[in-house]
Amino acid sequence: MKSLSSVAANLSNDARKDLAMSSLSNAESITDLANRKRVSRHFIYRQQQKAVEAIDEAFAPKDAEVLFYLPVTEAWLKQLILALVLICHSSYRGVQELLRDLFAISISVGAIHNRLQWAAEQAAAINRSQDLSPIRVGLHDEIFQASRPVLAGVDAASTYCYLLADADHRDADTWGVHLLDAHAQGFNPAHTIADAGQGLRAGQRAALGDTPCHGDNFHIQRQCETLANLLARVAKGATSRRKALELKMNAAKELGCGNTLSTPLALARQTEQQAVHLARDVKTLTHWLSHDILALAGPVLVERQALLDFVVAELQHREHLDPARIRPVRTALEKQRDDLLAFAGVLDAKLADIAQDCNASLHLVREVCLLQRKSPSSSAYWQRWNQLHKKLADKFHRVLDAVVEAMKHIPRSSSLVENLNSRLRNYFFLRHQLGSPYLNLLQFFLNHRTFLRSRRPERVGKSPKELMTGQSQPHWLEQLGFKRFQQS
Repeated sequence: MKSLSSVAANLSNDARKDLAMSSLSNAESITDLANRKRVSRHFIYRQQQKAVEAIDEAFAPKDAEVLFYLPVTEAWLKQLILALVLICHSSYRGVQELLRDLFAISISVGAIHNRLQWAAEQAAAINRSQDLSPIRVGLHDEIFQASRPVLAGVDAASTYCYLLADADHRDADTWGVHLLDAHAQGFNPAHTIADAGQGLRAGQRAALGDTPCHGDNFHIQRQCETLANLLARVAKGATSRRKALELKMNAAKELGCGNTLSTPLALARQTEQQAVHLARDVKTLTHWLSHDILALAGPVLVERQALLDFVVAELQHREHLDPARIRPVRTALEKQRDDLLAFAGVLDAKLADIAQDCNASLHLVREVCLLQRKSPSSSAYWQRWNQLHKKLADKFHRVLDAVVEAMKHIPRSSSLVENLNSRLRNYFFLRHQLGSPYLNLLQFFLNHRTFLRSRRPERVGKSPKELMTGQSQPHWLEQLGFKRFQQS
């Protein structure tokens, strides 16, 4: 007679399934079923348990369903650590806690640091090997962390960051050395844009020779707006003081001693009138500067220069009223005039090229440019649109498209560096000391991650490096030597 174990071992899968179903039906006892099938009770209980587990899994809630299995390897953990720090802006302690709570993995802060240092070395090599010759307009500025300068350079067209260096100083030698390193990688722009920093501009002259450095409109406009706001608050304060004195005067008149406040009140009224007029005039001049002189769509360069000279003269005429506040702004506008308006010369040249290519009047081409100052939702825009369409006839749409495209590629400020600064702040606040390795890693990551969204549709789904080179690039993790996980 065969043993019970041999009978059970020879049962097919279907027979085992029938056996499990019979045990669950309770039509007969486990003992009788075991005797009839010539197997042990223990074997029947095992089949019964498998059937119960299968039924429980089939009717389990959907959130308990296994979506996919992930092979957790040492290389995958390195990717996770990098992603947590760079994508999620996690601290070392946060990475340590996540690995402990979700993966039951104990790791030291030093081990996390070492993994990032290794990635930073790979990133630095990639940064140094990048060809920077496609950059036509470079934006330069200085950002600060813990009172230390960080020198930054960004491509105006692609937002590619080609310079991100922690430095002890921001003098000409420091800027010159870093720009020479960039020049060795092919950096040779048509021009750059920067503020009036003497060290920055002197360093560029030393490294890039005669490459023009246009003025940064963003900083000077903010400086003018700050002046206008300060003078408005001064005028408001003068009005408050005049009103307070009038209340005191009314109270003094009831007591028969109003004469004691006559002189102070007259002086307060004079001061208020002077402050109000000054604030109004400076606000008007600032408005002209922003919306006419420094606006992209505007008059020719010569007219802009004359208008800026007029603004400077008007400020100088009122400078004696508040020298401490007005003189720095007036001096900056006066000394930086040609640099601030350099973009207008570029615009004039492009409009002339468009007029020649389209065989159209330069005057009408500039009128098409000035049309862009109006809102497309306004009736004035479409009235002028129809007038220009009638004058240019079949050339209108070609001229319009060319003008709009040209205006897209004439930057006037280094504000993209401020945008870079805002993105870096999410990382800087976790570190008191930056260091070159960490900045190299951040530079690499920001240059190779893709834009999830952008006001410019052509940037969505592409990285700054792809936009600069015009070629698709591997994922940033793959460029560091990792193989990304793919679901089957």
